[in-house]
Amino acid sequence: MSFGFLGIQFGFALQGGFMSRIFQTLGANEHDIPMLWIAAPLTGLIVQPIIGYLSDKTWHARWGRRRPFFLIGAVLSSLALFAVPHSSVLWMAAGSLWVLDASINISMEPFRALVADKLPNNQRSYGFVMQTLIIGIGTWVASNLPLFITKMGVSNVADPGVVPMSVKVAFALGAAVFIVSMLITVFTTDEYPPEDMEAFEAAKKNAKNPLVAGREILSNIQNMPLTMKRLGLVQFFSWFAFFAMWSMATPALTAHVFNAPKPQAIHLNVASDEVIEGYQLASQAYNDAADQVGANMGMYGLSSMAFALLLTLYTSRRKINRRNLHMASLMIGALGFFSMFWMDSPDYLGVAFMAIGIAWASILSMPYAMLSSFIDGEKMGVFMGLFNMFIVIPQIVAATSLVAIYTFLFGDSAINAMLLAGLSLAIASLSNLLIVNPEAVKD
Repeated sequence: MSFGFLGIQFGFALQGGFMSRIFQTLGANEHDIPMLWIAAPLTGLIVQPIIGYLSDKTWHARWGRRRPFFLIGAVLSSLALFAVPHSSVLWMAAGSLWVLDASINISMEPFRALVADKLPNNQRSYGFVMQTLIIGIGTWVASNLPLFITKMGVSNVADPGVVPMSVKVAFALGAAVFIVSMLITVFTTDEYPPEDMEAFEAAKKNAKNPLVAGREILSNIQNMPLTMKRLGLVQFFSWFAFFAMWSMATPALTAHVFNAPKPQAIHLNVASDEVIEGYQLASQAYNDAADQVGANMGMYGLSSMAFALLLTLYTSRRKINRRNLHMASLMIGALGFFSMFWMDSPDYLGVAFMAIGIAWASILSMPYAMLSSFIDGEKMGVFMGLFNMFIVIPQIVAATSLVAIYTFLFGDSAINAMLLAGLSLAIASLSNLLIVNPEAVKD
């Protein structure tokens, strides 16, 4: 039932690892990149609560409650993934990112609720960790796709303002994996019908009225449990850190660790042969470094997969302290971000991302396991959607203020975004001390 997350993570990993590269290729300045990413969290802020609410109120005898949304999102996401690297100007790339993120959210949001629907509380840590294991596999493979494809002989160089063919092929393969993996979940997973069908049908009719639906969503926001708000604080600083990584790792690490920054664009029709040759050499170095950054970012998927595998084996037999595990994992990730600042070669970059992967594995499982332990099952979808507000709001904050914050605290070099990410993840780690609800803390 979690296999479709392989496709979802292919989409997110290609987006997170290579969208900034596409923006830079189309002429974006590194300080403008976070703002270009704002489409993604804004879309999530709108889409996730609505999709969660609608999936709670959906039931079809053949397709169930969550699976119709899996299928719709998969089709739209696959089309968007194919289109993104073919953007010819910045506004097209930013718009494609908007469509891609909205589509992925249509599929992803009900997936969290599906685990809570089908598993009892004492198996949910195991269920969410299993999702994380599959996410780790998807992250590692998708992050390495452009490098693999380049090694197979596909061109990694293009004219100024054109995305290399290796990236276009990688996104096309990602689109195929997305739709196939999602179809496997859709056609092999059953869902439990509502216990009280008569009451469900009455609620379903109310859901069709947008005013009723809006009031219900607002009421759920106002009555959000205190523990959920405290978990939201942990999520805020966690996702601020990862947004900083996704949006700024490529410009930061290609320049700071690989000493191969993106060269300034030139006009081929007026530049001298010497200038053109210099640009091509610098562009080749940047694209090769960007491939290496993407491959090293894949290491956080690989380590999250390994960590999730260990947790899967452990949680299938024993109970865990979710809060303490999450706190320790986030602090390890913070150390990974801090270490990037002192690197002067790429030899240990993979180790830094492996530390970040431990935090990533925990972020994708422990908060959801904690949340699902005390939320009403009839409102699981809408509360999972509302919980994701604590994912998208920090990304919106980061998109609009990331550069200003790290410049104020540390200086204007792009690598300082990784320092800020480490600081944010350390704050998230310590914020776990606020989680005191016994149902949430212990499995």
